[in-house]
Formats: sequence, structure tokens, C-alpha cells
Amino acid sequence: MSTPGPGHGSRHIAAQNDLSGTVHGPVVQAATIHGGITYTVQQAPPTGVRVTPDEIPPLMVPFINRRESLAALDGWLTPEEHSAGVGFAVLHGPPGVGKTALVTRWAEQGRERFPGGQIYVDFASLRGETAGADISEAVRCCLRSLGVDEAYIPASITDRVRLLRSLSADRRLLIFLDNVSQPGQAAALIPKGKGSFLVVAGGSGLGELTLDGARLMAVEPLDRESALELLADRCGAEKIAADPASAERLVQLCDGLPVALHVVAGRLAARPRLTLEALAEELAAEPRRLAGMSLGKDRSVSAAFDLVYRELPPEPARLYRLMGWHPGATFDAGVAAVAAGLDPGRTAEALEALTGASLLEETPDGRFRFHDLVRLHAGDRATEEEGPAERSALLRRVTLHYLALTALADRAIRLGRLRIADLDQLLATVPDPFAAPGAPRPVDWLEAEHRNILGVLRAAAREEALQTEVWQLAEAFTVLFLHHRHLGDWRESLELGAAAAAEALVPAAEARLRSLLSRPLMDLGEYDAARRELDTAQACAEVSGDLVVRASVQEFSGRYWDRNDPVRAMEAYRSALDLNTAANEGRGAAIAAYFLGCAQDAAGDPREALDTLRGAHDQLLARKDLRMAARVRVAIGIAHDHLGETDEAVRALREGAAALRDQEATHYEAHALVALADIQTRSQGDPQEVRTHLERALEIYEAGGSPRAQELRQRLAGGDAAG
Repeated sequence: MSTPGPGHGSRHIAAQNDLSGTVHGPVVQAATIHGGITYTVQQAPPTGVRVTPDEIPPLMVPFINRRESLAALDGWLTPEEHSAGVGFAVLHGPPGVGKTALVTRWAEQGRERFPGGQIYVDFASLRGETAGADISEAVRCCLRSLGVDEAYIPASITDRVRLLRSLSADRRLLIFLDNVSQPGQAAALIPKGKGSFLVVAGGSGLGELTLDGARLMAVEPLDRESALELLADRCGAEKIAADPASAERLVQLCDGLPVALHVVAGRLAARPRLTLEALAEELAAEPRRLAGMSLGKDRSVSAAFDLVYRELPPEPARLYRLMGWHPGATFDAGVAAVAAGLDPGRTAEALEALTGASLLEETPDGRFRFHDLVRLHAGDRATEEEGPAERSALLRRVTLHYLALTALADRAIRLGRLRIADLDQLLATVPDPFAAPGAPRPVDWLEAEHRNILGVLRAAAREEALQTEVWQLAEAFTVLFLHHRHLGDWRESLELGAAAAAEALVPAAEARLRSLLSRPLMDLGEYDAARRELDTAQACAEVSGDLVVRASVQEFSGRYWDRNDPVRAMEAYRSALDLNTAANEGRGAAIAAYFLGCAQDAAGDPREALDTLRGAHDQLLARKDLRMAARVRVAIGIAHDHLGETDEAVRALREGAAALRDQEATHYEAHALVALADIQTRSQGDPQEVRTHLERALEIYEAGGSPRAQELRQRLAGGDAAG
């Protein structure tokens, strides 16, 4: 069956994981389980109120010079009364040159210029392998920053952009897009409010944004005076004055790159007996160049990182190397413990040593991340110093870790959902972190970790020995996307999982994942691709011989045919109903009947639809699925309305709306209330009751930031209850 509603009974096919060794906690690896999860997530802005975002990260170190660049940005920000539109600046330069710090400083100085707020989007954390997915996700981030609830963020990128323009039209905003790599990533996020400003920071290749009105600014490495000032500020002016020649030499070796200067200054500050001369001599003797850190043929920061790395104790040095192989953008202490095979206490000590050496940054939510350049260095060291099999072993440990936690989160959200993977043995001895006192909401943890989970899926998919774990992780991971529709990520994870299931020769899993894949493909408007996936899914389901899997594929096919062929949609839903009935999956049969009834009503046969829907309603009530039963009750009311049976329609819609409110299914409640108000208006019902229904629906839509709120607001303000 389909997964839009709560799922039905768990299925167990022949996939298997073996778990052995010692168990210390909720983190899973091949032989040992220990550690914990990090689940602190940034709170979403309050909904239903006009929020003023303030998201640009603060400066954590003194800002040096850049006066001309700051003045140029000031000059590009024309006073609002004289502005022809929106300001647009593109800062480009090599990694680590200080683009982010420059924009942050400018934003701090000009806070009063943007009363509508300041929004920050880091494309490095959004970057994926699906074209356009990061743009759609960036627009989603901006909408959330402006207070729009997830339930009311449109699925398509076109509609998201339209909504962003509408919401920004009466605000004076600063939007900062960091780590942009493609021009198309920026153009879609230009705000509409007069006097607003869009600042983009990235590498070269953004010049075509001048066609959209952007002004380009090259951010160069620090000049000699500024670089010396930075060193003096970080490690003491007296030390620089005592040996100016060696200080000059260090500045030359760092080539004015702030990231390198900060690492060198940090080492000097941490070791007072280390002289400038000795450090400059060591840097000059370093022959290696890290290709990804190169700023030209003879310009590199690898020597600076190597110097700090060589001073690490053995255990932090090994953790540093191994985490350079970690496929996610961030990691918590539990992941680090799994990767290195350390207990939690020793892991904490090693992480503290790495953050103290400025090789690792702790984020506000308690996770850790490398600067991109440092990550490359760490991975390089691992390649040279670790055994050839260690990378595959690490990836297996980390994949099992995320598989266990994602599966537990999936079960905590939807225990009865159809699943192909049999993970009982894997999870049998793993304490459930989502059931503990003060536990995180599993969907919040999945949202906070979803970039890392996707990174693990990508890396594990390249390992032939991990194909089973890949499809199992993709199957569990999909529960997140039923709540937060990151369409590009959802599509990619299912594509990886389906391919892995095919490689592992598990047709039931391939059928399930390919049918699920049709959902994001249709939301992205790729209907031909969705049809191909459903055809393949149906063939795999037939090979599997599993009746419930076959029923699920038929239900997804019905959702596809709902678009333009109600006859074929009804055929698919009837097939799903029959297969679920044959498999004794009563809830699956009831939900298939619900979709069938809706299709019958849409096809112009409300009388037959009523018979189908009443049967589905009774079955769902018998199984105490009150939420789905209430949705069916609303569909019954709409069918009565199509038959002209107004009293029955009003009664069913009232009951459905009340039940949905009790179940906190407010989005569906609002839909029922508007339908109820429309019927009562047409039948000349009580005007005050109509207004009450619309005001409650407006309250729901405003709380979630739905675009429908404006429609209802105008309807009520104009006294036009009929719309």
C-alpha cells in the first residue's frame, strides 16, 4: 500500500543482518555498539506571527581590514527612497580567503538597514547530486525562515519561488547565500522587497549573474599589513615586534590566506616557546601540496595543517584521519566513536584535542565539522597512513550505525508501516534513544541528520559489500520525506536504494523502493520517469510473489492515474484492495478502499463512492485508526454534497472536522471546514456558523503560513462568505 497515510503491518522478507560483540548503547557498528546520538536541533521560528530572521553567523575572531570592500558594499546599497529595486552583489575568490567573514562584518555594521531581517543559506550543506534540488531546498529554507510551516511549503520549485517573492514583497531583507557554485543557485532567491539586498559568496564562474544585475567583487588574500595585524592580534604584538623578519616570512608562506594565518597564529599562541623563526623554517621546508587547497602552482596551506597535525597525540591524530573519510558534512560524538572504535570518554578527549588545535569546529547544536580544506587534508593523511582496508571497514561501521538509528526513528514515527527489511536481529539489543525520557522527536533527529544519512548512502552505494544495508537504510529513511518533502534528496535516496536492492537480488525491496520513488518524481513533474519506475516495480513485485508488495505497487499506480485517467486509477485501487484482502491485510485494504472511493467520486459516481467509503470508514474505525477514519468521513461528506444531499454532507463534514481536530490533523481539519462553509453558504445556512468555520480555517492556515490564508482573509474582510 501507499505510505501517505500511516502504514500497515510490517513485513519480513529474507534480508538479514548479523550483530555480535559487546553492546554499550544505541550506536551500532560491526562488533561493538556504544555512544549516543546528538539530537539538539535549531527550533523553527514561531508560526502564525511575522518573524524577523537573524541568521547570519557571528564573527568568532577579530575582523581585519577589508575597509575598501566594506565601503564598496555600502555604496552598492542605495537608500530605499532612491532605490530602483533590489541590490545584488557577488563576492568571489579562493576557498578560505574570507568571503564569509567580510559579508558577516558588513551585515553586523548595517543591521538597521534591513528591518525585515537577515537570512543565511549555506549551499555547501545543501549540495547534492540531483540537478536543481539544492535550489529548491534553499528556497524552502528561506520560506521556513519567514515563518511558513512545512505543511504549506509548495512541492514544486516554481511555486516555492512565487511564494518567496510574495512573502518578501513588503520586507527589506538581507539574504546571504554562501558557498554558491552555480549561477542558477542564486538567481531564484532574489527577494522582491524594495531596498532588499542579495549577497552571494562563491568561487569563480559566477560572472553571468551580472545579467541579473549583480555587481562582482573579487576578494583577494590579505595584504602584508593586514596579515601581520592578524598575526599580532592572535598571538601578541610583542612576539611579532621581536622578530619582524620571521613574521614577514610567515605572512609570505601563508600567502595572505586567512584560514592559514589563523592556524599558524593559533599554534604560536598555544605554544609560547615556539618562535616565529622556527615556525617559519618548518613551513618553508614542507614540500607537500594538498591539491584541493592549492591557490596556484606554488601556493598552498597544506604545510600549516601538517604542522598542527604532527603535534597531535596518537589517538586524536587517528580520529582526525578517520573522520576525513566520514561521508557526512557533520558528525556527532557517537559517530566519531563508531568510526574510531573508541569508548565515549576517549572520544570526547580526542574531539576536545582537535577543537583545541583549530582543526575541528563544534557547531551550536553539538555536532562537529571540518572546514572543507581541513577535511581534504585529514582524508589525505588517512590515505597515506591507514591500511587499505580501513576505509571500507569504517564505512561499514558508520553505515550500520545510521541504519540502526534511522530504523528506530522510522518505527517510532510509524510502527505499522509496510517494510521489507527484517532488522529485528540488528535492533534487538540496541536501546531505543527515542523512547528515553527527554528523547528527541524522531522526525527532528532525522531532519538534523538527513544530509549525513544521504552522504552515507552515496558512499555505501559504491561498496559492493554494502548493497543490502543501502536499500535497508533507504527504505527506513523515506519516513522523513513523508513529513519534510526534500524532493531532490528523497529521489536520490530511493534511486540509490532501488539500485542496491536490484544488485542484492531482493525483488520485493526493489518493488517497494521504485514504487515509493514515483512520489517525488511526480511532485517534480517527471511523470514519464514515474511511470517507468512503477512499471519496473510491478514486474519486481510479480517476481517477489508477495501479495502485500503487489498491492502497494497497485496503490501507487492508482495515485499516478488519478491525474488524468480515473478509470485506470479505479482499476489499480480495486486491484490493491483485492490483493490486500487476499493477504489478510485489513488496514491496507481499507486505505485502498478510501482511495478508490475518492476516485469514484472524482469520476462522477458519488453514489458508488459512498458505498465504498462507508466500508473503508467502518474498517478503519474497527482498527482504531481514528485519523484515517476522519479523513474518510470528510470524503463521505463531499460525496453527499455532489449528490445534493446537503444535510448528510453537513453532518459528515462536521463530524470529520471535529475528529480531525481531536487528532491534531489541523491541515485536513481546515480543508473540511472550508468545504463545510461552502456548502452552508450555498444552502443559505447560518451566516455566523459559516464565519466561525472560516475563521477557524484561517487560524490554521495562518499558523502554518499557508498561501490560502490570504484568500480566506480577503473573503472574511469583504463579508463575502461564499468566496
